[in-house]
Amino acid sequence: MNTGLKITAFAAALAAAFGTAYGVGESLDPVVADRAPAHDERHTPPSTEADGHAGHDTPPAGGLQISESGYRLDLRTPRVTAGHRTELRFAVRDDHGRAVTEYRREHDKELHLIVASRDLLTYRHLHPTRAADGTWTTPVDLPRAGGYRVFADFTPAAEGARDLTLGADLAASGPYRPQELPRAVGTARVDGYEVELAGALRPGRASELSLSVSHGGKPVTDLQPYLGAYGHLVALRAGDLAYLHVHPTGAPGDGRTGPGPAVSFTATAPSSGDYRLFLDFKHDGVVRTAAFTVHAGAAEEAAPPAPEHSDGHGH
Repeated sequence: MNTGLKITAFAAALAAAFGTAYGVGESLDPVVADRAPAHDERHTPPSTEADGHAGHDTPPAGGLQISESGYRLDLRTPRVTAGHRTELRFAVRDDHGRAVTEYRREHDKELHLIVASRDLLTYRHLHPTRAADGTWTTPVDLPRAGGYRVFADFTPAAEGARDLTLGADLAASGPYRPQELPRAVGTARVDGYEVELAGALRPGRASELSLSVSHGGKPVTDLQPYLGAYGHLVALRAGDLAYLHVHPTGAPGDGRTGPGPAVSFTATAPSSGDYRLFLDFKHDGVVRTAAFTVHAGAAEEAAPPAPEHSDGHGH
């Protein structure tokens, strides 16, 4: 989750070259379109506080590199067919080429896997299964053709190892139609739930974001813990899909954090620009994802009142 900035224009070039079809053969690096469904998380960068509050230093952007600190993401399924359930296989390798088999558990999991389209409309937070030889597998069904980015979020168990987010490109073949980033709005709807966003994302400066969940016009006050928290927030930067995960303020059972309706986060954007925020929350036994488009700029911008129809679905 620590890397430099680098904007990838491959998706746009590919769309221009191939028009309405996304290659079935070798290739690619762009992304797909759809909704905001599945689930994620990220560990606080070394420059921030361990409790999940972002510090005043600009956090490094993650997921832009396939290798970092002697570790490499080996995606063994670089291509899938849109609309078909496929088993995604990958491994994390050390600087000797050996598959890593020991990890530190973070939020109840050894590794969190995020799959997102480059237009930031499709989002999946997956929890793959690791075999004894270090191979990870998980089923995935991507709705539309295009380019996707796969993010592996983990901490090796090796002494001195730190949190890492490694990224790799994934292509889904089939008819391809580029989609625009949804406009910025203050409310997202998913499966009959409404989530209201308050606060602003600022570049290089910590700010508070509060997301309040309601259902049927009534505040939800019995959110359920999911992976050790009442909510998980992931931000992906439009253009290069730089990855930032922020943990919520407080935790279930700490004596001061209630189970809704609001879940608060302190976040720092690595740069100005447009971002897509994905909030995962659990209620009535189902994890759902609410998605927002926000702009991180020098001045706060008021969100338009019209709600966004996120069309996200449960996990």
